[in-house]
Amino acid sequence: MTSLHPYEAAISVNFPKEMEKMMRNGVMRLPPGFRFHPTDEELVVQYLRRKALSYPLPVSIIPEFEVCKSDPWDLPGDKEEERYFFSTREVKYPNGNRSNRATLSGYWKATGLDKQIVSSGGNLAVGSKKTLVFYKGKPPKGCRTDWIMHEYRLQNADAYVSNNENWVLCRVFLKKRSRKNEGVVAVHNQPVFHDFMAKRDLNRVPEDSSSGSSGITEISVRNKTAKDNNNHDEEEEEEENSSNTSKFINE
Repeated sequence: MTSLHPYEAAISVNFPKEMEKMMRNGVMRLPPGFRFHPTDEELVVQYLRRKALSYPLPVSIIPEFEVCKSDPWDLPGDKEEERYFFSTREVKYPNGNRSNRATLSGYWKATGLDKQIVSSGGNLAVGSKKTLVFYKGKPPKGCRTDWIMHEYRLQNADAYVSNNENWVLCRVFLKKRSRKNEGVVAVHNQPVFHDFMAKRDLNRVPEDSSSGSSGITEISVRNKTAKDNNNHDEEEEEEENSSNTSKFINE
C-alpha cells in the first residue's frame, strides 16, 4: 500500500475543517482571490440539472432563495457582484404556464428572445436562458431600472419536476453604465459645450488660427499706408520746390 506524502496527508486531514470555515448558513464562501465564473452550459448541466435530480453538486455555492419574493437590491450577497440562486418557478395562474415575477416594489419583465444553450460536445440542446429587466412600480407604467436577471431552465423541464418543484437557476446583477462626455471640452475645469448639429456655411473661408492678432495687423497696415502717402506728398513738394528754384535762377 502506497503511503501518502506528509503534505497530502495534512490536506486530507485538514480539508474538512477548512471546508467548515468556508461554510456560512449552509452556503460555501470562496476564499479571497477566487471567483465563480461558470459558463451557461456549466450552470445548466453541472448545477441546475443536478439540483433537479437531487444529485450532489460540484460545490455548494449557490443558495436556494425565492428571487421574486424580494426586490433585487434586497437579495443576499454582494450587490456589486453577480449573484446566483436556485429558485422554484411559480406560475401566475393555477391552470396557466406564465411565471409570477412580481416583487414587493415592482416586477421582472422579459426582454428579447430566449437563448438556447447547446452542449459543447455536440448540437444537443441542454437548456435555455431568458433575460429579464426589473421595473419599479406596477405594469404597464413601471420605471425601468439597471437590474438584470438571467433565468436558466432545463430542456424539457417538465421531465425534471419532482415534488411539484420546478427548479430554475437565476443570475442577478446590476448593469454598469459607461460615462462618456461626448462633445464636451474642459478648459480650466469648466466644460464648454459645442453644438455639432448647428448648420455651417460651407462657402465660408476658414479663419486662420492667428485671428486673435488680426486687429493689430490691420492697424499696422493702415499706419504703413498713411506713412507711404505722407512720403509721397513730401516727394511731390520737394520736386515742386526744386522746379520753382530752377525757374527763378533761369530768369
